[in-house]
Amino acid sequence: MKASGVTDLLFEQLSFRGDRQKVISSNIANINTPNYKTKELVFQDELKKVDDSKNLALKTTNSMHISATSTNQSTNDKSRLIEVKGLEEQNDGNNVNLDKQMSEMSKNKVIFDALQSSIKKDSALFKSVIQASQKN
Repeated sequence: MKASGVTDLLFEQLSFRGDRQKVISSNIANINTPNYKTKELVFQDELKKVDDSKNLALKTTNSMHISATSTNQSTNDKSRLIEVKGLEEQNDGNNVNLDKQMSEMSKNKVIFDALQSSIKKDSALFKSVIQASQKN
């Protein structure tokens, strides 16, 4: 049973942030690998491709709901691994910038921690509602 309607989104984002941390760690681990190119896991870029609300899938839970006429949005492909272009390369062809990667790792961790906190609060709220309903 889900605590709320945002639970799936929170866990999806938590998973994305975990995967992104692995990609950033891989970039840092390959800082001295000749010809290694910086990789990035992107999620938001996919959302920007959706043309306002025209291509958004509608969730129908009742036969009286409006049916979706066009769903071009993939539900399984929310993120993708890309090679970052346009970065300054070192003499060995490697383009990993340690300062940038450490900054991205820190930012990603802050977001990861905030998502974890949100999930805990969401679950606590759900638990309190269940406990309150049992007392009646």
